Amino acid sequence: MPKTVLITGTSSGIGKLAAMYFAQQGWNVAATMRNPSKDKDLCNISNLKLYSLDVTDSNSIQTAIASAIQDFGQIDVLVNNAGFGVDGVFEAMTDDIIEQQFNTNVFGLMRVTRAIIPQMRKQGGGTIIQIASMGGRITFPLYSIYHSSKWAVEGFSESLHYELAPFNIKIKIIEPGAIKTEFYGSSRRFIMSDNLPMYKSLVDTVESISQEAGRNGESPEVVAKVIFQAASDRSSKLRYAVGKPAPLLLVLRKLLPDSWYFSLIKRGYKI
Repeated sequence: MPKTVLITGTSSGIGKLAAMYFAQQGWNVAATMRNPSKDKDLCNISNLKLYSLDVTDSNSIQTAIASAIQDFGQIDVLVNNAGFGVDGVFEAMTDDIIEQQFNTNVFGLMRVTRAIIPQMRKQGGGTIIQIASMGGRITFPLYSIYHSSKWAVEGFSESLHYELAPFNIKIKIIEPGAIKTEFYGSSRRFIMSDNLPMYKSLVDTVESISQEAGRNGESPEVVAKVIFQAASDRSSKLRYAVGKPAPLLLVLRKLLPDSWYFSLIKRGYKI
């Protein structure tokens, strides 16, 4: 009997490619997004069903999970992919934008995770895959709010894996590097203020290099394949770094003293 995966944030990028890849491998796919009516690609895949799910709305989460279980019997794997990126000058950020970042990237992920646990516990196990970032363990300039959200995901997930292990529920954390998605485009929220000209030189330099990294990033398909690997392996491996420069930078961060590592990042950003 085919296994079933539920994936959040499948309207584009990593989520969309992951939904396609799981379907190609013969899995049943519950692909969720806020507005399924806008989809033009996933709806044509036979072993995939679309569901409306907004991670900031607990009722929509419960409804989507219940509908997917009714259609497919059970959910073997959850992929918490929904999220977006805020970058820019912290001094210019309002409470509202900070709350939006955390409500989606952290609290939304927590809501979906909490909603799926009872189902997986009753069925004797499952796997919860959190899409974090290399930015969940390292940092770059002007991403303070985004980094803080992904560091929260890492800490939450690492602690939770102890809690769920007795129920045969595995936690996996995916840490993508620079991936060519709308993270650098339409889903990006860049924050700057004309009243803070003292940051302009830093912003111009860092933004140019960050956007170049996005243009030269790897395809989201490489992440989709690693998500599938994490869903399929039976190991207790917790973290999966994927996409340049994530594997290298995460190793360097672990090995180098702070001052050496910070100098490396500053040189890379020419600051």
